Amino acid sequence: MPRRALIAIAAAAALLIAVALSLAIGARAIDLATVWEALTDLNPEDPEQLIVTDLRVSRTVIGIIAGASLGIAGALMQSLTRNPFADPGLLGINAGASLAVVIALTLGIGGFAAQVPFAFAGAGIAAVIVYAIGARGAAAGAPVRLALAGVALTALITSLINAVLLVSDSTLDQYRLWVAGSLTGRQSDDVTSLLPIVIVAVIAALIVSRPLQAVALGEDTARALGINITATRAVVIVVVTLLAACATAAAGPIVFVGLAVPHLARALVGASLPWLLIVSALGGAALVLVCDVIGRVIAPPGEIGVGITTALIGGLIFALMARRMKVVEL
Repeated sequence: MPRRALIAIAAAAALLIAVALSLAIGARAIDLATVWEALTDLNPEDPEQLIVTDLRVSRTVIGIIAGASLGIAGALMQSLTRNPFADPGLLGINAGASLAVVIALTLGIGGFAAQVPFAFAGAGIAAVIVYAIGARGAAAGAPVRLALAGVALTALITSLINAVLLVSDSTLDQYRLWVAGSLTGRQSDDVTSLLPIVIVAVIAALIVSRPLQAVALGEDTARALGINITATRAVVIVVVTLLAACATAAAGPIVFVGLAVPHLARALVGASLPWLLIVSALGGAALVLVCDVIGRVIAPPGEIGVGITTALIGGLIFALMARRMKVVEL
């Protein structure tokens, strides 16, 4: 069996283990036999089974959606910009979603279901602005122009967020909980509303992976192969925006997953973009679930938001990678 396939199988196995841990571990530990019974033959009178089906299943699915979305979005961003240290936030998408959520909170709009449209709108507007800026001039759509536009927009949006938070204590209290990242408080309807968008975006990512891989080899090579470079970049930006918006809307701004996971996946499977997307999706989902489980158990009876644990663990992993591994060139 090819080495890449074995790595993908290992990543899938790691995700299955992370799913089992997410369903079994929490404020109340539940054995795996009870978890299996809850999923296959639910007994409505068993409180432990109800905890699994009513609380942990949706939380686990949200974690998978957020982690896989960030992993794929990060892999696409690194290939698009030819920068192994790029992540979805480079286009200002996370900042745009955060500003939109701040506006919603300031207007008194709370709750997951109400904030999702705002997060999507903010992410989309930020991506359109970045692409509009980067599409002007002789080097229209060039990765460097897009990255610089994203950095500039992120700085501007961050200052606007801080200005709003300084004058509204109530918004600050709610925002600091959201910005820490969390998989709690989500219902099954929240999962079903995001899942179709993620599925469409993942399919589009796999379709665009071949032309994007050609573009990553150089614009002259891509043109010689008949690739429409502008259209490819536009599709990638749309896909990254959808995935990052889903992840941010679902779990808040989670950092390092879209940066560290694709970088590690590239070191394992090479620059083949389809394989990179598959391993990044599996690895990102597994990392978010494991970080969520760690956040549940290290500070009982409360828990630490998944955004905090991913920053701590992801940052440590990436630091070790940077120290022990050569930078994987694109």
